[in-house]
Amino acid sequence: MDEFRTDLFKQGAESKVYKGTYFSKPAIFKERFVKTYRHPDLDRQLTHERIKAEARALRRCRSVGIPVPSLYFVDLASRLIVTAYLEDATTIRETIANAEKTSSKEHRNKLSYLMNRIGVLVASMHKEGVIHGDLTTSNLMVQRFECDAPIVSIIDFGLSFMSDTPEDKGVDLYVLERAFLSTHPGSEDLFQHLIASYAKLYGPKGADIMKKYEDVKRRGRKRNMVG
Repeated sequence: MDEFRTDLFKQGAESKVYKGTYFSKPAIFKERFVKTYRHPDLDRQLTHERIKAEARALRRCRSVGIPVPSLYFVDLASRLIVTAYLEDATTIRETIANAEKTSSKEHRNKLSYLMNRIGVLVASMHKEGVIHGDLTTSNLMVQRFECDAPIVSIIDFGLSFMSDTPEDKGVDLYVLERAFLSTHPGSEDLFQHLIASYAKLYGPKGADIMKKYEDVKRRGRKRNMVG
């Protein structure tokens, strides 16, 4: 696959991410690191499970129309997963930061729309039993923000897993809230748009999830107070 890769896009604790083309299509190549501190057999097993979980989550989301990158290729032996690269897209983090530079009502309304849309997407994902595991404003992408109906996509399912427990879904929401408030102080009102749209789509069955979400928030505050 080396002939397809071009540039190192970013590097994290778990993998190197390259940008390139896959049969003429813009693509992202994510290659997971070998963890030398683990026994080779255990490392291989855990890495394979992670890659398969990521592929499973992408397929599940795509099958029900949740906007996520297309899955192009998986090579367990090479610790590699290849997905579509979203062109002309910016992160929600960048979008909010740019909107914060102006106080216009138009931008505020667009941000409210985006928050509502994100709430719907996360609820739809959770209904399918997919837990993202790393919901941040950098893993939510927006395309055509200037249009009336921008497309919001979820990316990077590297920590995802399948679960139907309210606890896991509540934690997923809490991780997203912490990401919002840490990178965009004062965005509490915006995040409430997200929570409201999530709860509305989930309906009565979401009550247990929202209760767990509030429980997780309280535990988080207590940990912060204790230190």
